[in-house]
Amino acid sequence: MMHWMGNGGMGFGMGYGGFGMIFMLLFWLLVIWGIVSLIKHFFLKKEYHADPPQSAIEIVKKRYANGEIQKDEFDRIMKDLQS
Repeated sequence: MMHWMGNGGMGFGMGYGGFGMIFMLLFWLLVIWGIVSLIKHFFLKKEYHADPPQSAIEIVKKRYANGEIQKDEFDRIMKDLQS
């Protein structure tokens, strides 16, 4: 009779007392987990780490605080937004 599996006919890594099959399964689970993690990191990154939207008033206040607009422009914009 011919032993075509090379390890006594056990196959699937069973020649190592069952540890070969366990390590093979763990290896493929780790590979699949890694691929899923990379896909989540690169393609879903914006959904999980998106900043909450700011209101128009918050944006105007921030621009005024940064010196991007002057007091008279700030007052005019705030009056327009509140009416």
